[in-house]
Amino acid sequence: MSTTSIEHETPLRVAVVVGSVREGRQGRAVADWFVATAAGHDGLDLDVIDLADLDLPLVMPGWGGAPSPEAAAALADVTPRLAAADAFVVVTPEYNHSFPASLKNLIDWHHGEWQAKPVGFVSYGGLAGGVRAVEHLRPVFAELHAVTVRDAVSLHGPWSGLGEDGAPRDTAVCEGAAKGMLGQLDWWGRTLRTARATHPYQG
Repeated sequence: MSTTSIEHETPLRVAVVVGSVREGRQGRAVADWFVATAAGHDGLDLDVIDLADLDLPLVMPGWGGAPSPEAAAALADVTPRLAAADAFVVVTPEYNHSFPASLKNLIDWHHGEWQAKPVGFVSYGGLAGGVRAVEHLRPVFAELHAVTVRDAVSLHGPWSGLGEDGAPRDTAVCEGAAKGMLGQLDWWGRTLRTARATHPYQG
């Protein structure tokens, strides 16, 4: 069996990052809905990384410096999981036309873990559905040499658009959007995984 065939048959490891840590957030419920929806997409191995479960320091070391012992302990859990992922899905709200500081903090603590991997988005928040947060995230990930997929899942007005269980009320539209985004993420994830295995990325 060729290397390409093996890479295609191996499940795609997808890290689902829950970006909000606010009290009373909808983020974890939205992530749980997405994971349940993604379970119907064959060939995915999903790992939920909830930033509310981490204690990442806000202050990073100077250029070339080592993280503090507290930071190193926090990174010891999340960094290997990001490194092992073939692709990412970021679940983010929109705060003041952008994304949460907690999410930017996680992103900035890492670099090579994002490189040459695809990123999809599930956003929520008000009438805009979090789309402005996603538009701000795209150039951030481009700077880190990641590839953001075109289609995203946008949940509009979560306080009225989501049920008590966190599932969107308009399930047909939202599940269709998730299916489209996952299809693109799967293609890019497998293509880039094969490319990294055969020709390491030079960022």
